[in-house]
Amino acid sequence: MFEGYSPETVDFLWGIRMNNNRDWFLAHKKDYVNYLYEPTKALGKDLFAPFLQKTGHVLKVSRIYRDTRLHHPLPYKESLWICIRPDVQWWAENPCLYFEICPEGVTYGFALYRPRPSTMEAFRRHIAAHPRQFTKLVRDTEKATGIPITANLYKRPKECPGKELEPFYAWKDCIFCTVTEEVGPEVFGPELGKRAAVLLQKLTPLYEFFCQFQV
Repeated sequence: MFEGYSPETVDFLWGIRMNNNRDWFLAHKKDYVNYLYEPTKALGKDLFAPFLQKTGHVLKVSRIYRDTRLHHPLPYKESLWICIRPDVQWWAENPCLYFEICPEGVTYGFALYRPRPSTMEAFRRHIAAHPRQFTKLVRDTEKATGIPITANLYKRPKECPGKELEPFYAWKDCIFCTVTEEVGPEVFGPELGKRAAVLLQKLTPLYEFFCQFQV
């Protein structure tokens, strides 16, 4: 059960940002495990609980170590994240519910980061066939969460069958519905986990809608 982050969590994250090298990390590895990794893993288990009875979804907790294949000059990440997503290889092309902590604070919610063009084409065909169903989903989601759904837009508008769908036909990628909380007393303690769980539950219909277009 998630019992919360602590000021030591944020101290470690700032430390790794200012001292991103192996010697510093090894000297503070216990802080990483105790104050960052274990609480994040516990939070992931709590957030994934509603999906245990559903098939086709997985929980991933990121590693602090960067992928050396990406040739990044720094060996460690400055954040840790949790991702609930379809059981596919590449998360960025598919919808996910996520939580991320970094030195400045936390962000959590829904993301469809880099969908394939074919995915968005299937999405447009679907909403053209069921416009009222989708516009209701958007209204219900934004009303329940109090957060707008945002996206990067195509530079050239796609041909659209009706005015009510024009804003959604323009969606290209980076489709988000998220909240960000800066570091402060509110991000310490178990209440953060409860807030995240409530928001992800409200966003689950949006997540499941986009899961039908997964690649």
